[in-house]
Amino acid sequence: MSDLATLEQTILGQITAAGDESTLEAVRVAALGKKGSISALLSTLGKMSPEERKTQGAAINLAKDKVTEALSQRREVLKSVALDARLANETIDVTLPLREPPVEAGRIHPLSQVMDELTTIFADMGFSIAEGPDIETDDYNFTKLNFPIGHPAREMHDTFFFNPKEDGSRLLLRTHTSPVQVRTMLSQKPPIRVICPGRTYRIDSDATHTPQFHQVEGLVIDKGSHLGHLKWILHEFCKAFFEVDHINMRFRPSFFPFTEPSLEADIQCRRDKGEIRFGEGEDWLEILGCGMVHPNVLRACGIDPDEYQGFAWGMGIDRIAMLKYGMSDLRQLFDSDVRWLNHYGFRPLEVPTLAGGLGS
Repeated sequence: MSDLATLEQTILGQITAAGDESTLEAVRVAALGKKGSISALLSTLGKMSPEERKTQGAAINLAKDKVTEALSQRREVLKSVALDARLANETIDVTLPLREPPVEAGRIHPLSQVMDELTTIFADMGFSIAEGPDIETDDYNFTKLNFPIGHPAREMHDTFFFNPKEDGSRLLLRTHTSPVQVRTMLSQKPPIRVICPGRTYRIDSDATHTPQFHQVEGLVIDKGSHLGHLKWILHEFCKAFFEVDHINMRFRPSFFPFTEPSLEADIQCRRDKGEIRFGEGEDWLEILGCGMVHPNVLRACGIDPDEYQGFAWGMGIDRIAMLKYGMSDLRQLFDSDVRWLNHYGFRPLEVPTLAGGLGS
């Protein structure tokens, strides 16, 4: 049995020396597999006499049990070592700063924010939102708004026209959101109280003009609407939008084909060190145009001007965004510069409310 003892010690030494589970498995197969060294000894028991089988069988099985036990213990040790190594490699230093999640890293564009601010203010006054297509007909964009064919007022708008159709008519990119007012009056019966925010297009580009920009217009049609209502609405809007307790406004006569009388509204401001502050100072800044809806527009939209009257106003969303948030160049709103957006943008969860603050 000295050979068995030697074999046992050799196998136990190989088990102790195994550095990983794959090596240990190779030792097990070499010893206890179908063609393993201990399995080979067990296969010789059938050729032995009963006395030899009794003596040598017990010794071989004892050696097998020792090897099995040693394999089990070594396997547990190797598993523990492997787990410790994995934990060391996958350690997370919780003191390191994490990247901001997308909901925190993303920013709402200032124009989208101002759109939300506008709709919040006017919705609180009872206005609905009306929308229309960016591509319009000449009839809705000009004719029904009291721009006669060949009238010089059409030249006030540098229009993007599409190629003429076979009948000579041409579609165009709307130059203002007033066609939405026309569509609303054609599809709804008075009383009407809507605002019309959206994209508009004109051939112009400089620090305060872009070929594509945004406007919001308001329309009220009722039997008793008058300029006093219009002035109150605009006054309350400016106070809420610029977040001041008091603001002075003045209204100057002007001309628009679709309103009569027509007015331009200025708001009180103070210019200081490149900043504009509203609700104080002795300076004035023109901010919007407005007036009573022209009777010709009401007739063109199927509304009797002897029974109903109304008022409308319009302002550039891009410009009031620049005024409120201190932007110097209108074109920056459309440059898609992530650095600029990180500076002027708003966190997605900062939803503007009149109670919590519009520009928080």
